[in-house]
Amino acid sequence: MNLEYTAEEQAFREEVRRFVAEQVPEDVRHKVKNSLRLEREDFLRWQRALHARGWGAPSWPKDYGGPGWDAVQRHIFDEECAFGAAPPQPAFGLKMVAPVIMKFGTPEHKARFLPRIMDGTDWWCQGYSEPGAGSDLAGLSTRAVRDGDHYIVNGQKTWTTLAQHADWIFCLVRTDPEARKQEGISFLLIDMKSPGITVRPIIMLDGEHEVNEVWFDNVRVPVEQRVGDENKGWTCAKYLLGHERTGAAAIGASKAQLASLKKVAKRVPDDEGRPLIENPRFRDRLAQVELELMALEITNLKAIAAATSGKVQGPGAEASILKLRGSEIRQSLTELHMLALGPYAAPHLPEAMDASYNGEPLSEQHQGKDVAATGLYFNYRKTTIYGGSNEVQRGIIAKQVLGL
Repeated sequence: MNLEYTAEEQAFREEVRRFVAEQVPEDVRHKVKNSLRLEREDFLRWQRALHARGWGAPSWPKDYGGPGWDAVQRHIFDEECAFGAAPPQPAFGLKMVAPVIMKFGTPEHKARFLPRIMDGTDWWCQGYSEPGAGSDLAGLSTRAVRDGDHYIVNGQKTWTTLAQHADWIFCLVRTDPEARKQEGISFLLIDMKSPGITVRPIIMLDGEHEVNEVWFDNVRVPVEQRVGDENKGWTCAKYLLGHERTGAAAIGASKAQLASLKKVAKRVPDDEGRPLIENPRFRDRLAQVELELMALEITNLKAIAAATSGKVQGPGAEASILKLRGSEIRQSLTELHMLALGPYAAPHLPEAMDASYNGEPLSEQHQGKDVAATGLYFNYRKTTIYGGSNEVQRGIIAKQVLGL
């Protein structure tokens, strides 16, 4: 794989950079730069702008309305969006359930759901984890009982990210309780407006309402909204998890955070009064995480290129490697950011994350304080758990790569 960008790729980067600079709404860019709370409409305004440009689904093939970009173009796009302070695209629809629908869905599923995912009409959330089935996902107990041309769904999902915004949820449900754990599971698409669905917020360590409990009480779901065969949903689940774990690498976001960290280290003094970036011990730690990020970036490009070329059929052990290292790097960056700020780091105030906050400004741009670093430090404790804990990823790597 050639690691030098071609003239065409450099031109593409400039095109994306101009578009991001011109089309991200300034109030949304301000929120992203200062890690303020993003509302549903903030995400969707950017998604609609991308869709109008033909870039609404960067990873989709042309057959489904995507731009048909190769691995390098997608990488460049993600990087420029991160450096340009664009909000993330709604990933649960675009990068998780959409690939499942493309691979396992019927023509009717594709015609009904994919266009509405791409233009931002429908926001999706993920119904996988349960109170007793997190890392052991196959241990789920939410039941779906066949009743004519419907399923009757009862149970609970937890840690459901941004379910308060969602129009639809893709769910793993148990349709055969007598089968072994990985069997007897089906993959359902459920309208969040269905009678019997209750969403309850879970407030996280950083004070934010990002995740939820979702309860199903005799929810009727048409059988036609099942993807794949009944009791064969585990195949869909594994395929989706591969795409989720690949996305968890977050290369562009980490590179933007690293650049921000370097700016802080040049401004904040160490105990001897010199810029922190000149402190040998801090500089060594900074160099170490930068090298790890560079290695992750190359690994990510290789994995995506291999999948695009058809050499591998969907994400495999590479997805676990990317998720494992990407999540650890994101945590390392937030830890170094907090270490760099030291007494300049502001106490975390959840109310200061609101754009309408009228108190003393608490960001890097004001008085050297940084409330965002504290909130991100708390928030990123979860990165080594979601998408399958890193302990689970190490088991997958040991089995698939090392043959243990």
